Amino acid sequence: MSSNGRVEKLNAIFYPQSIAVVGASRRAGTVGNDIFRNLLFSEYTGAVYPINPKSPSVMGVHAYPTLRAAPGPVDLAVIIVPAPAVLDTVDEAIEIGVKGLVVISAGFKEMGKAGAELELRLRDKVRGAGIPLIGPNCLGVINTDPKISMNAAFGRKMPDAGNLGFISQSGALCTSVLDYAEERHMGFSKFISFGNKADVNEIELLEYLAHDPKTDVIAMYLEDVSNGREFIETVHKIFWETHKPMLCLKSGRSPEGAKAVSSHTGSLAGSDSVYDALFAQSGVQRVDTIAELFDYALLYTTQPLPKGNRVAIITNAGGPGIMATDAAVRYGLKLAELSDATREQLKPSLPETASLRNPIDVIGDARSDRYKAAVHAVLSDENVDMGIVILTPQSMTEIEETAAVVPEVTKGISKPVICSFMGAKDVAPGVAILREAKIPNYPFPEDGIRSLAAAHRLVSLHEIPRRHVPVFDDLDLPRAARLIAEALDGADSRYLTQAQCRAILECYRLPLLKSRLTQSADEAADAARTIGGSVVMKVMSADVVHKFDAGGVVLNVQGPEEAKAAYQRIVDNVKRHVPSARIDGILVEQMAPKGVEVILGASRDPRFGPLMMFGLGGTLVEVLKDVSFRLAPMWQISAERMIHEIRAFKVLDGFRGAPPADVPSIVDTLLRLSALVCNHPEVSELDINPLIVHPIGQGCSVADSRIMLRRPQ
Repeated sequence: MSSNGRVEKLNAIFYPQSIAVVGASRRAGTVGNDIFRNLLFSEYTGAVYPINPKSPSVMGVHAYPTLRAAPGPVDLAVIIVPAPAVLDTVDEAIEIGVKGLVVISAGFKEMGKAGAELELRLRDKVRGAGIPLIGPNCLGVINTDPKISMNAAFGRKMPDAGNLGFISQSGALCTSVLDYAEERHMGFSKFISFGNKADVNEIELLEYLAHDPKTDVIAMYLEDVSNGREFIETVHKIFWETHKPMLCLKSGRSPEGAKAVSSHTGSLAGSDSVYDALFAQSGVQRVDTIAELFDYALLYTTQPLPKGNRVAIITNAGGPGIMATDAAVRYGLKLAELSDATREQLKPSLPETASLRNPIDVIGDARSDRYKAAVHAVLSDENVDMGIVILTPQSMTEIEETAAVVPEVTKGISKPVICSFMGAKDVAPGVAILREAKIPNYPFPEDGIRSLAAAHRLVSLHEIPRRHVPVFDDLDLPRAARLIAEALDGADSRYLTQAQCRAILECYRLPLLKSRLTQSADEAADAARTIGGSVVMKVMSADVVHKFDAGGVVLNVQGPEEAKAAYQRIVDNVKRHVPSARIDGILVEQMAPKGVEVILGASRDPRFGPLMMFGLGGTLVEVLKDVSFRLAPMWQISAERMIHEIRAFKVLDGFRGAPPADVPSIVDTLLRLSALVCNHPEVSELDINPLIVHPIGQGCSVADSRIMLRRPQ
C-alpha cells in the first residue's frame, strides 16, 4: 500500500457503514433518484440517509434537509448537487466528519477555465482535510461484496458479483460496459467510475484493487495517466506481489502529442506511442475494443496463466480446426506436438479416420465419450501448455453432455482450457454448463485462440531476466554538462552541429567514426589524407537541419583532391539552398563499413519525460513508421525487446544469406542514449540516423546525429 495511507482510506468509500446521498430526489429519471434507488434495491447492508431540503421523504425513506441533520455518523457522502454548490456541501461533510466522498456532479474542468479553477479548490479542500474523493463528473462506485452490496452509481442495475475489478475515466462508457458484461454473464468485484480524478487517481485505485481479496483481474479504461513513471512502478509491484493480470482500453490523444516537431523521433512519437511504451514497460496489456477486453478478462478470471505457447486443438469439424490453426500461427502460438504415448492412448478411443496429430479431429459423429477421452489425454500431455475444445452442433452431437465432460476431465490440470461451442441457440444449454463450471466459451475459435495468445504475451511481459537499468562507469558527465551549457550559451533552444553532437556523444562512449572539422578546402584535403580511405563530407550549420536536401553532404570522397573539390561544392550548394545559413565548417568523416542502417532517437514528452525510439534507418522511416518506443530510463530487456518488435527485424537477423547484425551493440547504444537524455534534461530531441550496424561481433557506427537543446522550463 502507499506509504501515506491514502489508499487505506479508500475503504471509507468502498466499505462504508453509512451513506448520505446529498441530492437524493423523488423525481424518477433523475440521477439523484437513480442512485438512491440503486442503493436501496442493491440490498446495501448499511444505513442510507437521503439529503433533500425540499422533500420530507424519498422513496418512503425519511429525508433530511442537510448533512448536519443526519441522525447518525456518515462514512460516505455521495454528492449530486449543481457544481457551484459542491464546495459548500464538502465543507459541511468535513465539519461532521465524513470519511469519504463521491462527487457525481459535472461542471468542473471539463467545462473550461472556470470549472477547472472550481475543481482545484475542491481538491485543495479534501486534501487539506485528508478525505479521499472520487470524481467529480463520474458515474459512481459499486462494490458487489455481499458484506456491503453497495450500488452507489446511476447505472441501470446492480451487476453480478465476480472477481474482475473495473475502473473507468468515462462514466458514459461504464453504462455500456455494465450492459455488455451482463449479456456475457460476467460479474465484477468493484466497479469504479472516477471521472476527472480531482483527488483519487487511477494509480491509487490500482493499488487498492491490488490488495482487494475479491479482485483477481483488473481492467481499466483510461484517457490519460497521471504519472507515467509512478504508473510503471506501481503496476510492476502489483504484478510481482499479486500476479493479477491488468488490461487497459486507452483512448484519446494529448494536445502535446499533436504539436509539430522537427526531429524524426518527435514527428513519429505522438502521445499514442508514449502510451504504447508505457504499457509495454509496465506489463499492462493494451486492448483496442471492449469486446477484446472482455474476451481476455473472461480467460484471466477463470483460468490459470499458461507456462508456454504450445496449444492443442480438439475439434469435431475439420474447417474450424483449420481456422484455429491459422489463428494460432497468426497470433504467435505454436501447435503442440503430442507425444507418442499420448497418440497411443488416443487410438482405442477414436475411429481410424480421426486425426491423432494436432489439431485432433474426433470426427463429426463424436459423442461426449469420445471428447472425454481426447480432452483428458491431450491436456495431460507435458508437451501441451493450453487447449481449445471446438464443438459444432451436428445431429448426433451431445452438446450438454460434452460441456459437462470438459471441466470433469481437466480438473486438477493447471493449464488454461477454453471452448468454442460454435453457434448460438443450439449450443446455449452447453454454454450455460461451461459458464457454471468457469470454462470460458467463445462463439468462434479465432477469438478464443487470440485470448490464449494474449495470456502467453502477458506472461512474457513480466519475464525477470535483465530487468535492470545499467550503470555505465566510463562516462564523462562533467564534460557533457559543460558542452551542453556552452552550446546553449544563454539561448532558450538551439540545434547543435554534428561536430557539437559528436563531442557530447563521445562523452557517452558511443561508437563514433574518425573525423575532423575543417574550415577550408586545404584543411579538408589534409583531413582526408590523415583519415585515409573513403570519407564523407558534411556541412556543419545549425541553420541547415536537413543536410542532404541542401546539398550539404558528399559521400565516397577519395583522397585530398576530391576532398578539396567536395568542400567547395558543399559551400556553394548550401549558400544556394539556404542563403542565410552560417557555416561553421565542413566535417570530414571516415566512411563507415557496410551494414544495416537503423535509427535511434529520443524526444521529451511534456508529461512522461524522455522517450526512446528505434527503427530501421534511412529517409523512409517517417513513411514506413516501423518503429518502437520505450520511456527512459530503460531496463536492458526493454532495449532488447524494442529492437525485436519492429516488423523489419528479420533484416537485422540475417536476410537472404546476409550475416546477422550486431544487435548487442545496438542495445548498448540505446542504453547509453537513455542515460544521456536522463542525465541532461536540456536534450529535447536527439536522432542518430543512421546508425550503421555491422555483422555480429563487429559493432556499429554513428554515421549522422542531430541534437536539439532546450532550456528546461
